Amino acid sequence: MTEVTLTEADTDALARWVRRSGIGSTVGDVEPLTGGSQNIVVRLHVDGRPMVLRRPPEHPRPTSDDTMRREIAVLRTLAGTSVPHPAFIAGCEDLDVMGVVFYLMEAVDGFNPGTEADGAYVRDPGMRHRVGLSYAAGLAQLSSAAWEGSPLAALKRPGSFLARQVPQFMRLLESYRHERYAPESFPSVGVLAEWLESERPPDAAPGIMHGDAHLNNVLLRRDVPELAAFIDWEMCTVGDPLLDLGWMLVCWPHDPNPINAGSALAELGGLAARTELLAAYRDAGGRSTEHLDWYLAMACFKLGIVIEGTWSRYLAGRASAEAGERLHVSAQELVELGTRVARGDNPFR
Repeated sequence: MTEVTLTEADTDALARWVRRSGIGSTVGDVEPLTGGSQNIVVRLHVDGRPMVLRRPPEHPRPTSDDTMRREIAVLRTLAGTSVPHPAFIAGCEDLDVMGVVFYLMEAVDGFNPGTEADGAYVRDPGMRHRVGLSYAAGLAQLSSAAWEGSPLAALKRPGSFLARQVPQFMRLLESYRHERYAPESFPSVGVLAEWLESERPPDAAPGIMHGDAHLNNVLLRRDVPELAAFIDWEMCTVGDPLLDLGWMLVCWPHDPNPINAGSALAELGGLAARTELLAAYRDAGGRSTEHLDWYLAMACFKLGIVIEGTWSRYLAGRASAEAGERLHVSAQELVELGTRVARGDNPFR
């Protein structure tokens, strides 16, 4: 994938905004950090100080600016907490500057285990083992972070968060329908949906959710086996943080491994077992896991439906065959795994 960075015009506009906002006087060393298919993320320096800018893609979606506002609200809410996150510097909602909402955050010294493994982790299997425990503890810290009265509070919707989940994602599946894709071709998801509705636990106290907790959405410290930051907050909301726990365990790169997250680190071996992650989460003050199986099954259900969308887009000629076929297989596997959990045959233990 071709890496996308800021255009010369956007860089000039950013420099003018940086000066106007009192952040600094010069912007330089702009380089891309991601491919830019979802969002454009670039590293840059303002007066020699390293920062990261995040903005919507070159061709924004209708919801792109709201996604940036959501991420700004998250980072502002987490300021001063123990939750590992990039520190927020400043955001811009004035569309006259760059045509989109964007923000600046501190550059985090860490590596993404989905794309690389720092040399210390290659050499020391103990670091690979311990870093997973730090990651799970970080998720527990997020679950207890204060949000009421914060910028993030506006994201909380009234009513039951859990009761909305199955109908919301069945509507998403229905939205994939076109002349070459019928949601009925994914029949097992309906069986799992019925179980999730019938076994839904009571709502707990709302909390901050990352929304997409897996090893491709974190940075790990290079010097010690610790979580440096959660990143990619675009699915964050105020809901039930136990769904983050279920999502983390489902996406953990041990067998079964339905999405292959954190592959650069995982292929070295030696990662903590799921039972150890769960113990680390509890030890760090995480929430009661009495209904964990339901959250595991719900994570499989939601993630399976989300990635099935690429299969629908492939059949409509809007995605590659490689991506469509690979993710369709993963979606089917996730629903099968969730169904096994529902039957009492939990493959994630």
